[in-house]
Amino acid sequence: MDKIAIAGVAQTKFERRKKDKIYADLVFEVTRDALDDAGMRIDDIDSVVTISNDFLDGRTISGMAVGDASGAHDKNISTVEGDGTFGAYYGAMRVLGGSRATLVVAHSKASEGNMRYITNGMFDPVFQRLLGIDAVAAGALQAFEYMDRYGVSAEQCAQVSVKNHGNGVNNPFAHLPLTITVDDVMKSREIASPLRLLDCAPVSDGAAAVIIVNEETAEKSKKKPVWIRGIAHCAEEYFLGDRDLAVPRALHEASRRAFELAGIKDPRAQIDVVELYDAFGYMEPLWLEGMGFCAPGEGATLIDRGVTVRGGKLPVNPSGGVMSAQAVLVAGLARIIECVLQLRGEAGARQVKGASTALAHGINGPCGQSHCVWILGAQK
Repeated sequence: MDKIAIAGVAQTKFERRKKDKIYADLVFEVTRDALDDAGMRIDDIDSVVTISNDFLDGRTISGMAVGDASGAHDKNISTVEGDGTFGAYYGAMRVLGGSRATLVVAHSKASEGNMRYITNGMFDPVFQRLLGIDAVAAGALQAFEYMDRYGVSAEQCAQVSVKNHGNGVNNPFAHLPLTITVDDVMKSREIASPLRLLDCAPVSDGAAAVIIVNEETAEKSKKKPVWIRGIAHCAEEYFLGDRDLAVPRALHEASRRAFELAGIKDPRAQIDVVELYDAFGYMEPLWLEGMGFCAPGEGATLIDRGVTVRGGKLPVNPSGGVMSAQAVLVAGLARIIECVLQLRGEAGARQVKGASTALAHGINGPCGQSHCVWILGAQK
C-alpha cells in the first residue's frame, strides 16, 4: 500500500441517550475535536465521508443532513450506510486515490428508535422478516451453533462480558463500565436463549471522527501519525441458512488479506492489541478464531489462560469494546480510534504497554455477514 495515516481522532462520551444534542451537534463536536487533534483547519480537508442510517435517523439521505456540521460544503462528500470501519475504508480509498486529507465522521442516536423493528428490517421481507427475527435473535442462533459445535459453555462466554465491562471502567468514553462477575451475568434476565442481558452490548448514542491523510500531510500533523498498513473486507451469504454460523469465513478472508498487505505472517506474535466488535459475549472468541489467533473452538479458553486480558500476551478490547459502548455505525470507528490512542501511547489507564501494531475490526449485517479488518502501526 501507499503510505497513508490517521492524523486526527475524536469521539464523544457514549451514553444511553443524549437528550440535549441533535445529530448535527454530535457531528460538529467530533469534527472540531478531530481537526484540533490533528492540528488542522477545515480548509485543509478536501474530502468528507459521513456514516449514518436512514432507519436510525428517521429520514431519507440522512448522511447529507450533517454535511454542513462536518464542514463538507464545497468539498467532495459521500455517504456510507454501514459500520464505521467500512466508512473509514472508503475514506482511505479517497486518500489513496489522490485526496490530501479525508474526514470520516459517524453518528448515531439509536435511543430515538426501536432497535428490534429496525434490525428486523435487515432480513429478507418474504421469508424471514415476518418471523420477527432481529439482531439479538439472530445472535442467539449463532451463539447456539458456536457453543454446540465446540462445547463452549455459557459461563465461558460470560467471562467476555466480565472482562470487557471491567476494562470499560478505565475508559472515560464508555457507556456501561461495570464491575461484575460470571454469576452476575448468568443471573441476569434472559433476552433470547442462550443470551442474557449482560451477554449483550448496550445501545448507545454518540459520534466519532477520524482524519486520514497522505504521507506528506501526515509528516506535518500535530500528533504522531498512526500508519494504515493494511485494510480488507469480505462478505458472505445473505441468508442465515446458507452460512455456517460457527465458521466466520468472511472474517478469515478479510484478515488474511489485511495481514498480507501489512506483512503480518504470525498475527499472535506480531499484533500487540486487538479492538474487535463484540456485540455479544460469544463474538469475541468466535472472531478471534476467524482472525486466526487460535484454532476453532479454542477462543473461549483464552481468557482462562490470561491471554486476552489487558496485561496478557494479546490484549483484546482494553477499552471495554462494544460491550461497554455500542453506538450503532459508530462502534467500529471507535475501535479504530482506540487503536490509534494505543499506538500513540495516549490510552491512559487502558494503555497496553509497548503497543506498536494494532488490529481494529467491524462488522455489517446479521451475525457478522461482512467483516472489515484494519492493521495499524506506530511506524511506517
